[in-house]
This record gives sequence, C-alpha cells and structure tokens, in this order.
Amino acid sequence: MEDLKAIIAKNILMLRSKNNMTQQTLAQKLNYSDKAVSKWERGESLPDIVVLKSIADLFGVEIEFLLVEHNKIKSSNTKNHTIITLMSILIVFFISTVVYIFLEVLSKSTINHYLAFIYAIPESMIVWLVFNSIWFNRRRNYLIISFLIWSILLLIFLQLLPYTGPIWQLFLIGIPGEIAIILWSLFKYK
Repeated sequence: MEDLKAIIAKNILMLRSKNNMTQQTLAQKLNYSDKAVSKWERGESLPDIVVLKSIADLFGVEIEFLLVEHNKIKSSNTKNHTIITLMSILIVFFISTVVYIFLEVLSKSTINHYLAFIYAIPESMIVWLVFNSIWFNRRRNYLIISFLIWSILLLIFLQLLPYTGPIWQLFLIGIPGEIAIILWSLFKYK
C-alpha cells in the first residue's frame, strides 16, 4: 500500500507541476483544502476513488495513469513521439515543395503555384491533430482544430482571390466555428 501511495503522490505532483498549477488551485478545483493536496503529494494520505477520477478528468488522463509508476522511459517516448510528429509535418511541407517545383517547371502560367504551400498548412494541422490525439494532451486538439479552420478559410480565400477579388467576408465563417470550439472545450464528459 505504501508503494501505491508513493506512486499516486508522485503522479499528482507531476501532473500539477506540468500544468503549472499550485496546490491551492488544484484544491479549489477539487473542492478540497490545499493541506489535503499537500498530504496526497507527500504520500501521507490517499484521495478517495471519486477524487482520483476528478483529478484524472481535470488533467485529461485515464485514472489508471495515476496508479502506475512513470519513469524516464515515458519521457523518452514523448521525445520520440514529438520527433515523429514533427517529421511527419515536415514530410507534408516537403511534398508541397516538390509539387511547387513541378508546377513552376512544367506549367507556363505562374498563377497560384504558391498555393502548394498554403495547402500544406491544413494538411499539416490534420497530421498534428491525429498524432496529438494519439500521444499528447488532448486538450491541445481545440487549438489545432482552430488553426485548421482558419487555415482552410485562408486557403479558400487565396484560391478564389484571382477570380473574385478580395472577399474578406469569407473569414466571418470562422467566428461561429471559433465559438463552437470554445464551447466544445468547456464541455465536460462524464
């Protein structure tokens, strides 16, 4: 039982620190005192199962995460996951560079060839969203989806620009989209 107390204590402290949260802030969010949080983090006492579930939900992890010891291998995996994600995004931009070069060389008109790079932005956001959903903090998905919406609107705007002129009103579509993302991020799943 002492080992489990130490593991839970270490995990609560790690999650709280990683999220730049004080003991008092965590205590307020859980409707407990900061002294109780301090005892949990020192391994002097254990929160009950309902509080463990609340802690897991608050930090966007499964309850099992709090019960399992996490060592340096986890940190190494996170670094590897970050590198894989960045390399995948880089591959998207590499492909867009190849497309741009082929368009420049093979096409007689130079109109809209730069859009190969603009197309890469929403594609890279989709790649980032997929890897973030698998390996990283899912709360960041809201930010990525927001970037995705605005990059798609920019792409449509730039694609239509030569044919219709500047239609800045297109960006008004992003406002309800952004509001929906904010409301979605505030929604709590039970």
